[in-house]
Amino acid sequence: MNRRSFLTNSVMAATAVGLKLSASNLLASTTSKTIISKQQYNDWFVFDGLGVLYDINDPGGSILDNWRMSERLRRDVLASGLSCYRQTTGAPFPAYPGDDVFETSVSMLSQHQKLIDANADVLTLVRKFDDIIQAQKDNKLAVTLGFQNSHVIGNNLDHVDTFKHLGVLTMQLTYNGQNQIGGGANVSPRLPLTEFGHQAVEKMNEANVLIDLSHSGERTCLEAIAKSKAPVTISHSGCRALADFPRNKTDKELRMLADKGGLFGVYFMPFLAPDSKANSDHLLAHIEHAINVCGEDHVAIGTDGGYTGIDDMDSVRESTDKMTQHRIDNGAAAAGEKLGNLNFMPDIVGPDQFYLLANKLAEKGHSNARIEKVLGLNAYNLMREVWK
Repeated sequence: MNRRSFLTNSVMAATAVGLKLSASNLLASTTSKTIISKQQYNDWFVFDGLGVLYDINDPGGSILDNWRMSERLRRDVLASGLSCYRQTTGAPFPAYPGDDVFETSVSMLSQHQKLIDANADVLTLVRKFDDIIQAQKDNKLAVTLGFQNSHVIGNNLDHVDTFKHLGVLTMQLTYNGQNQIGGGANVSPRLPLTEFGHQAVEKMNEANVLIDLSHSGERTCLEAIAKSKAPVTISHSGCRALADFPRNKTDKELRMLADKGGLFGVYFMPFLAPDSKANSDHLLAHIEHAINVCGEDHVAIGTDGGYTGIDDMDSVRESTDKMTQHRIDNGAAAAGEKLGNLNFMPDIVGPDQFYLLANKLAEKGHSNARIEKVLGLNAYNLMREVWK
């Protein structure tokens, strides 16, 4: 797999971009006053449950031939205040006859590790929880790798150990379709966790791999939560009670997740609004609903997007539609994913998106302690528990 193919697959897995606006303009337009100072925010552990290092303005994604990030990408990522994020790796999309998803996944893992190694002055790979602590001491962005589809392990449970040793600490059981483990969001919600799926959950628990149930169908999700002895995550999703899309989760799933000590991450995607025209008001509503159902110790964020801005909104719409059509054509798209969607919150995007979200939550009356939990502390505690 070459660098361009790697970038295309990475961005297809995230399907998100940002809007380039200055921090001062964003604060003026979205908050009446700054409640949480930048200094206070910079002292927090900020975690994105699913993100991507990519600049939509650059056809090469701003990853240079030597795997170095461009200066703009580097600047925007560092300016975001992120402490740690999860990068999708492996082969998330449906397999076709002749595809070797194991080989593709090993290749993708190699590419992501090249990217991290080439930018070792600002990035560090997380292989164990202590690496996150060390990254904070070194003032680096910690990168944790995860699958969005465990079809990559085939029917061989030993592959869980293989990929764990290659740096994969999180494994999402399904993507949108059905695989050997269970059912995804695009198929019948009554599809169960398979017999092999039960074995896979046991093996992932044994290997201290964090199980992700984003994209899963309802029955598969509920049965996996019940089966797991360790807390699990739904790293990037929304609340079905507010927007009835298959990619969003029911209150029943949220309650069971929280009851077992798990974590629900709200994404910055169009599925937050019934008409797919989501903005930060919808984002706050989903976060607040999740807090009401799960409790403040079980809610986080997982943008499913990037951290840089874009220079031309018309160009963004065009490139987003092209990527969406590509996902539709190859069967990767979720139900409700359609042309015309914008895969970001148009009023809080770019490097300041997390800081702006923090202040919008503060304006709604949420305490600093609760906001700190949602922006990263809850995820920190979950990773510390599972990756022991």
